[in-house]
Amino acid sequence: MARRKAPELNAGSMADIAFLLLIFFLVTTTMDTQTGIFRKLPPMEKVDNPPKIEKRNLLSVLVNKQDQIQMNGEEVRISEITQKAREFIENKTNSEDRPEKKMTQIEGYGEAEVSKGVVSLQNDRGTTYEVYIAVQDALATAFEQIREDKAREVYKKSYNQLVQDKEEEKVEVIKKMVPMSISEAEPKNIK
Repeated sequence: MARRKAPELNAGSMADIAFLLLIFFLVTTTMDTQTGIFRKLPPMEKVDNPPKIEKRNLLSVLVNKQDQIQMNGEEVRISEITQKAREFIENKTNSEDRPEKKMTQIEGYGEAEVSKGVVSLQNDRGTTYEVYIAVQDALATAFEQIREDKAREVYKKSYNQLVQDKEEEKVEVIKKMVPMSISEAEPKNIK
């Protein structure tokens, strides 16, 4: 009895088909991308004696685990944060309960009034990520709007236009006139 030899399977085209399927799935599949905050953090400085900040120069923003927001003890909505932060930092009326201003020598410009205001942001550990990001964004927007106004006042151009035109010296002047003073404390349990 003669043994029959099993027919061979030509697998040469299998690799081509597998490769085409791989390409098809790579092209048609959408990847869930993580979004984050575009923020350049300053270098970590070792501070032995942190400066004391007068109460009038501090805007306290607290977010509790129910996502309720308080600014200096007053409950606010997210939509109100930008305007209230602007009013605090700018202190156009030189109010005694708002930040004082100091005359500062700015290289490339001269003397300018700079607010001593600092925004202190404190979140509860249970705060939702969406509200945390929204509050941070609203505070950053307040500073960006003030910078826009200052750039138009000083250079008759918007701050964004100065950045786009790569006028770094003027951009630095505006940043020194309106420093983004946001201090973020480590999350804790807020009532």
